Amino acid sequence: MSELQVTPNPQPPFCLFSGYFSVLSGKVEALSTMRFFQNTKCTLKCLLWVPAALCALYFTCSSMNIFIGFQPMEKCTLEHGKLPTLDNSVDVSLDFWSRTDVQTCTTWKAPIIWEGMFDPKIYDQNHKKEGSSVALTVFAVGRYLDEYLETFLNSSEHHFMVGLPVSYYVFTDMPEKVPHIDLGPQRTLKVIKVQRHSRWQDISMMRMKVISDVIESDIRHHSTHVFCFDVDQVFTGRFGSEALGDSVALLHAYYYHLPKSYYTYDRNPKSKAYMETGDFYYHAAVFGGSWKSVKSLAEACYQNIMEDKQNNVEALWHDESHLNKYLWLHKPSRVLSPEYCWDTQIGYRSDIQVTRLLWAPKQYDKLRTP
Repeated sequence: MSELQVTPNPQPPFCLFSGYFSVLSGKVEALSTMRFFQNTKCTLKCLLWVPAALCALYFTCSSMNIFIGFQPMEKCTLEHGKLPTLDNSVDVSLDFWSRTDVQTCTTWKAPIIWEGMFDPKIYDQNHKKEGSSVALTVFAVGRYLDEYLETFLNSSEHHFMVGLPVSYYVFTDMPEKVPHIDLGPQRTLKVIKVQRHSRWQDISMMRMKVISDVIESDIRHHSTHVFCFDVDQVFTGRFGSEALGDSVALLHAYYYHLPKSYYTYDRNPKSKAYMETGDFYYHAAVFGGSWKSVKSLAEACYQNIMEDKQNNVEALWHDESHLNKYLWLHKPSRVLSPEYCWDTQIGYRSDIQVTRLLWAPKQYDKLRTP
């Protein structure tokens, strides 16, 4: 009897395919996992770029500026019936609760001046009675003189501290080109020649020394207050005695609705202007106060600028960075809202009910070339 040979049954076709699909399924799962992590990594990268992208859009897109304007400001924590830190006696008349849409006082109880908070007549009467007088300093060097100075001065005659004695101090490298301005009663103009630096950054920073020197030699003898302005601006509305105080700072129009993390303080620890945080971001296009306070600010900023120069360091935004550092360490007694220096390129903002000073069109390529 022949031996029965048993041959193993071959694997059914579906078993072979089952194994194949099992391997394939594993590969697909691995690929899916890799894609998931790649997508997650990409998403995280995108999220990290969101703040920078928003900041870039803020300065380039009017619709984004309008969106930022809806972000609420902090509110004044001053209780009803409580007095703020009085810059002068007339400040008792300020209505801090007339503008619930904005911040009307600082954490150190200094007023932030907005339209609707004050009575112009009361302020003007009080400052006339007290004998307040104002020195206005402005630098018009190089092409800035031809482009901006005449418009700046003429508009100032119509809107700046009308009714009070005002002394203009125009600093320029070309005194012979300063235009004739028809000045009102109790208003004078003095032209002072200054050196023209090759870099506009140096012109900007060195003004602090010039301001300090002229306050010491001249202004302090006949003016109670000083206001320092950039020339590329135009007065369009009342910029009056409600702005006078011992130390006056201005909220930057592009930052007052932004979180503090977006403020462009100088982040270089090697600079004397270095700041990790602050209260607000202030604009160096307008600052002022009593002559003593402005002199102290200008001297301190100049000293810090020179110390940076010795260390081959230059602050991010030059004198503005140093001004922000000084005003963080020495709190201003009065803060002006962005009404007092507005840029129409920002677009509509419901909280800007009036504009008192506007940025003139900037032509940096034309004006800052040697």
